[in-house]
Amino acid sequence: MKQPVESKNHIGRWWHGSKDQRVICTLCPRYCNIPVGSQGFCYVRKNVNGKLITTAYGRSTGFAVDPIEKKPLYHFYPGSDVLSFGTIGCNLGCKFCQNWHISKNRNDRNLDRLFTPAEVVQIAIDNSCLGIAYTYNDPIIFGEWVIDIATIARENGLKNVLVTNGFITSSARADIFTQADAINVDLKAFEPEFYRKLTLSHLEPVLDTLRWLVHETDIWIEITTLIIPEENDSAKELNRLTNFIAEELNVDIPLHFSAFHPDFKLRDRPRTSAATLEKAYSIAKNNGLNHVYLGNINTRKGQDTYCSQCGAILIQRNYYQVGELQLDAGQCRYCGHQVPGCFKGG
Repeated sequence: MKQPVESKNHIGRWWHGSKDQRVICTLCPRYCNIPVGSQGFCYVRKNVNGKLITTAYGRSTGFAVDPIEKKPLYHFYPGSDVLSFGTIGCNLGCKFCQNWHISKNRNDRNLDRLFTPAEVVQIAIDNSCLGIAYTYNDPIIFGEWVIDIATIARENGLKNVLVTNGFITSSARADIFTQADAINVDLKAFEPEFYRKLTLSHLEPVLDTLRWLVHETDIWIEITTLIIPEENDSAKELNRLTNFIAEELNVDIPLHFSAFHPDFKLRDRPRTSAATLEKAYSIAKNNGLNHVYLGNINTRKGQDTYCSQCGAILIQRNYYQVGELQLDAGQCRYCGHQVPGCFKGG
């Protein structure tokens, strides 16, 4: 299964040349115009002698076997394990980043061990994993490696899971995202100013990605929104966000509201309270979303999966631990309703 990794400097995709040996990266909507010897915003895409090089290819910050619920994915083979890994860097500049020690890491000297795509797949197989989760930092920026690993993973019967911010160009997303079986998109807010001020990016490309994923692919989609006090927790914004999902996407898409804790460059906000998350939960349910969950907080509300038809509890959870599933091939055992998602036997 082995195949060579040629070097730490792997020729990238999604770019074209410009004057003075500059390169224009077309991977994400930043379209970084990179002079020779410099990196793009994400740090791992570099201009070497007029060619775009990805220094992330083959280089991982570490591997872990995680429950699929940790991604979070609650309707994708619940109770299964996935092999999780990432690299360094990110194409967003979130001031509240809770993985900043990875996404903002500029010391890649300790990532000298190179892994071939086949080796990553073998690690997943050796650990009896359902598949591979490309996570921790954003898989968009190491898309070349994602594609190569995902291709071999599928040949070996493994699933591919991406956890992403969705800030990607239409051409690149068709290459990278269609390799996935499931994707959790981090919809950080529903105000353009929030994206501009707190992530140094833009909202609309993320919404375009969500529309495309839901309406033009068969990939299983879930959405996560980190609720930050005084930034994106108003009833007005939560109504707009959840109405977008209900009206432009699908009421059956699971939505995860996650609790914020002060970190990185946003330490002057309090932790998200249970009351705030429960308010968000109620707004989402009132706007017609069938499956809403709460994470990063000790509360029973928003943990379990209910049948949207008869109201029975179908999947009980205690943090990332899953109890007995009241499902038969994805159908509610009580009323026969087909629960949206991907389940064993379905």
